[in-house]
Amino acid sequence: MHDIDWNDLRYVLALARGSSFAAAGRELKTDATTVGRRLRALEERLGAALFQRDAGGVMAPTPAGEITVARAEAIEAEVGALSGALKGVDLTELGKVRLTAPPFVINRLLIPAAAEILSHHSSLQLELIGDSRNFNLTRREADMAIRLARPADAANSKVVARRIAILDYAIYTAAGKQDRAEKLPWLVYEDAMMHLPHARWIAAQAEKSVGAGAIVVNEGEALLQAAIAGLGRALLPKILAERVEGLCRVETDDKSLPVREVWLLTHAELRHAIRIRAVAGWLDHVFHRPKPEEI
Repeated sequence: MHDIDWNDLRYVLALARGSSFAAAGRELKTDATTVGRRLRALEERLGAALFQRDAGGVMAPTPAGEITVARAEAIEAEVGALSGALKGVDLTELGKVRLTAPPFVINRLLIPAAAEILSHHSSLQLELIGDSRNFNLTRREADMAIRLARPADAANSKVVARRIAILDYAIYTAAGKQDRAEKLPWLVYEDAMMHLPHARWIAAQAEKSVGAGAIVVNEGEALLQAAIAGLGRALLPKILAERVEGLCRVETDDKSLPVREVWLLTHAELRHAIRIRAVAGWLDHVFHRPKPEEI
């Protein structure tokens, strides 16, 4: 038996799906005569009839044709998988990286640092998506994701997860108000945020304070802005708050201040792509760069 050409199998699949030479020709952007000629040539090489016309004029696979169609579909799936994998290991930096993270991290940490990576990789396009939802990397909703806790899908074979940093929290007020911080109300998150450890910590402190909870928010940027406006005390990540003008850290001996892990998730098929590795290295640097007073 002669070697089989994958292009001939494409005609078999198109005919099985269209049930006529004309329909197969339209799918493959050729004419019915060419479909018939390619089919006959393949049948001669295989030594078996693959299709026969039934009483209604429909081209239906023979038993040999059914086997050929099934094997052709498997080959088609493998070719598609190969194409997808090769896109993930593109040896150039051209193209985009879609990175999702909590809005606070995007706005206060990544956007200010983006010029650094873009100056070294001018052909890279960063899509920085600030969203509190956990985007699904398996469904390619994002290429990379930053999460502030060990991800539930860390064991997913299609996702590579690693811890890249630890977030230390501290208490902040508007500059000039730190000496009377205990008289200021706590700035708290709404009840829907109580699944987050730092939101629970603030709520616990607020319960012990007089006049707590004058301002209730649902995300970190609003909390930060309320603190700058002098509306109360805020619990904020040091790495973000200490780069913001108008805030001052409140010194405390409280050992219960929360700590959170920062995890980077990457789609497994993309982890070796140069553009992905470049962004991962940049994120490592961003989360570990010196604080302003240490520079």
